[in-house]
Amino acid sequence: MENTDMKMKVLSTVTIDRTDDFYKVVDQLNRTLKEKGLTFGFALDAKDSEKIVFTIYEV
Repeated sequence: MENTDMKMKVLSTVTIDRTDDFYKVVDQLNRTLKEKGLTFGFALDAKDSEKIVFTIYEV
C-alpha cells in the first residue's frame, strides 16, 4: 500500500522548449535519484503547448 500522506516540496521549476524524448530524461533522473529523496516531473505549459514545465521535488 502506498503512503498517500507523502509531502513533496518544490525545489525548482523551469520552463523549456517541448521535445518528444524529454520523458526519458525525467525517467532516468527519477530512477537514479529517488534514493536521495528527489523526484522529477514535467507537464505541458498551460499557456503554451510548445513548452514544458520541469519541476524538481524533495520528498
